[in-house]
Amino acid sequence: MPVILITGASSGIGAALAQHYAALGTTLVLNARGPERLEAVAEACRRKGAAVETRALDVRDRDGVRAWIDDVAGRIGLDLVVANAGVNGGHPDGGLETEETALLVYDVNLMGALNVALPAVALMAARGRGQIALISSLAAYAPLPDAPAYSGTKAALLAHGLALREKLAPTGVRMNVVCPGYVKTAMGADYEGWRPLEMSAEAAAKRIAKGLARDEAVVAFPAALAAAARGAGLIPESWRRLGMRGFSFRMSERQQR
Repeated sequence: MPVILITGASSGIGAALAQHYAALGTTLVLNARGPERLEAVAEACRRKGAAVETRALDVRDRDGVRAWIDDVAGRIGLDLVVANAGVNGGHPDGGLETEETALLVYDVNLMGALNVALPAVALMAARGRGQIALISSLAAYAPLPDAPAYSGTKAALLAHGLALREKLAPTGVRMNVVCPGYVKTAMGADYEGWRPLEMSAEAAAKRIAKGLARDEAVVAFPAALAAAARGAGLIPESWRRLGMRGFSFRMSERQQR
């Protein structure tokens, strides 16, 4: 009777993961900031037989998130936690990312993810079992000049997650880092630029679930783009910079809300 907690579950990868895991006997604990879209996802999961509870909460609220995690773990336990909530960075004119945008991205993507993951780490380590997935990005390997804060947060999640994975191994807790490429989501649609090998959120959710079931340290996909991103760090810097020019983009005005 697995209990799966997913943040950022009102759309995109989070919503696709919720619906992928939704089944009779599964309990889903879903989070997002906006209650309306979140409840729509929850209802779709209930129709597939899952028991679902929702919580509208900003992951930047450290005390609120900790209290929520403690409450869920105390009442029904936690088997899998997916720290997925995140935002884009960048600039609508393709210019320099503003200080305000950069700090917001760090607060949500990095600190927000850790606000969810670290209380779960402590609870699961004490219990001796559980699994935590941090949603990073292939930008962790190949930083995007037009999204420095986004790339930085995803690189930090990759490093932090892999270090914790080694430390947690003796406790029976599994830590995984997910590094997707381009995925068709509402957030992804804010990027106005080249998006090679883009896949649907549903296909991404299936690949993530498969990787987590296999306990892959890093669930990176699609394979060709992941290999290119990882290889970018092994070539001369001048070559890497030249290759990254093809990935320049600007943010749509809709992102600046």
